[in-house]
Amino acid sequence: MRKKIAKFSILPLAAGSIFFSFSTKDAANLNLEKYSTYDLELDYTVEDIKEEIETEFKLSKPAPLLGKSYVGFKEAVAFKESGGDYKNVNEFGYLGKYQFGEGTLKLVGIYDTIGFLNSPSLQEAAFYANASRNKWILQRDIKRFEGKVINGVKVTESGILAAAHLAGPGSVKKYLRSWGAQAFSDAFGTTIKNYMKRFGGYDTSFIETEKNAKVNLDKFTG
Repeated sequence: MRKKIAKFSILPLAAGSIFFSFSTKDAANLNLEKYSTYDLELDYTVEDIKEEIETEFKLSKPAPLLGKSYVGFKEAVAFKESGGDYKNVNEFGYLGKYQFGEGTLKLVGIYDTIGFLNSPSLQEAAFYANASRNKWILQRDIKRFEGKVINGVKVTESGILAAAHLAGPGSVKKYLRSWGAQAFSDAFGTTIKNYMKRFGGYDTSFIETEKNAKVNLDKFTG
């Protein structure tokens, strides 16, 4: 070896600190077997090692933030809709991380679907605006039905808002007011009941009610 072995004493420490910075290897989406120190080429300077480690452990996308907050809610919905992929377009033409239809995008003031797909921040703003609009439309139903049990599922505000994202607020009104008799399912067979159950219990108080919620496009134009 052309370099002194003492230079590499930082390697196990650096690797160890990176491994333990993640709560689980699944959360980091890493295959740890690839990073065995037995096969490492040791002809590096300390600076080379640092650069390689940073490159090797760079995640393709951030891990979802978990919990029952608004962030946890929207990330859970996104994972179900598209796996969290901002570029996703499904076979029915639904777009982005949250799988918006063009009609819904127009309701929140977005007409450029290409620009929408290329802007993660615009997609996040669209999700919030749509949730805010839906919450305004459904505010009376939220007050009336929250805590009730319909078709074996406890009704919560977050479950209602998730179902509205799936089916639209009108279909959710019909479902609630018929006590589950007027059901809805999308092209994949996903139902309002399914979303009510899957996304129930999140704290969505962060979402404010707004009748004509729109995305402020001035924030997204250069």
